[in-house]
Amino acid sequence: MSTEVSHNESEQRYEIRVDGELAGHLVAEPDGDVVVLPHTEVDERFEGQGLASQLVTAALEDLRARGQRIRPTCPYVKKFLEKHTEYADLVVG
Repeated sequence: MSTEVSHNESEQRYEIRVDGELAGHLVAEPDGDVVVLPHTEVDERFEGQGLASQLVTAALEDLRARGQRIRPTCPYVKKFLEKHTEYADLVVG
């Protein structure tokens, strides 16, 4: 199983694909100089494989590389950030 995460700017989201098939996405809406993360979704056929964690990790790494900050409103992302404090510097207020 190969996974790939990409930033789909036109759809305002990060997407994760498994063997080329879209398996889930993380909505990433620009709001001024902050990116709001309101929703993470993984297709039920792909649940339980750690894809949401891979997706959020890749998105946060990309946003950090772009010098952007985030406002997480998605419950999954908030919970992820509690466990992964190395991304705390990205969070606005």
